[in-house]
Amino acid sequence: MYSSFLYKLIILYMLDRVNEYALTNEQINGFIMDKGYTDFINMYDTLADLIDKGFMSKSVVGNNNHYRITSYGEEAISYFENRIPNSIKQDILDYFKQEKITLKNRSEIYADYYPNSTHQEYIVECVIKERKETLVNIKLTVPDETIAKKACKKWSEKSSEVYSNLIKSLWVAASDEDADSKEEDLRSTKKSDEKANDSSNEKAIEQAEEKTEFIDRANIIDISEELRSNPAALKIASDIANTNYDL
Repeated sequence: MYSSFLYKLIILYMLDRVNEYALTNEQINGFIMDKGYTDFINMYDTLADLIDKGFMSKSVVGNNNHYRITSYGEEAISYFENRIPNSIKQDILDYFKQEKITLKNRSEIYADYYPNSTHQEYIVECVIKERKETLVNIKLTVPDETIAKKACKKWSEKSSEVYSNLIKSLWVAASDEDADSKEEDLRSTKKSDEKANDSSNEKAIEQAEEKTEFIDRANIIDISEELRSNPAALKIASDIANTNYDL
């Protein structure tokens, strides 16, 4: 299972992406728990904490709880969305598509072309922006203006498909390789542990727990250092993680 920090970011990302600006308890649980990210108790505590800290609000309609992201939650996800692995983001988008949940249009997609100053050719620039951040900026050299115009038109039709393929081919593939490497490391560690006696196993477990605690602390320091000059972001990080980031 992942960290509580990540669960909260996933929920805020889901709420931030829906066009209706609200999701039911069943819809959120349907994604997070079906994926095995956490269990019911952790999920309940995570939702309660997000409401308590003002990142989202809850209303009861009939027998269902409906959750909406607040302006504070929108500010939080704008700072920390990059902490969510791209593979999980894609899983969320696939889930919304499967459940026919309409996405909010946050993206700006456009293409333009201009002459290449050094050759009798044209440069086509294809862009996808989201939240003022450039997700994709592709420049292609084409032989004439007719092709340049056609390429710009095609970009408006094919940009989502191209972006999805880039994610799957580059980021997701890289994540899978990392996962395979970690799995191999775990197998090697397990084999070594099996050769040790009970006392050695207990010591190894204690060392592993100490290492995990150290890594978690290192992540906190990394976030603090990165955002030290931004008090608003530091407060949000503290509220999400229930930790004082003002080191």
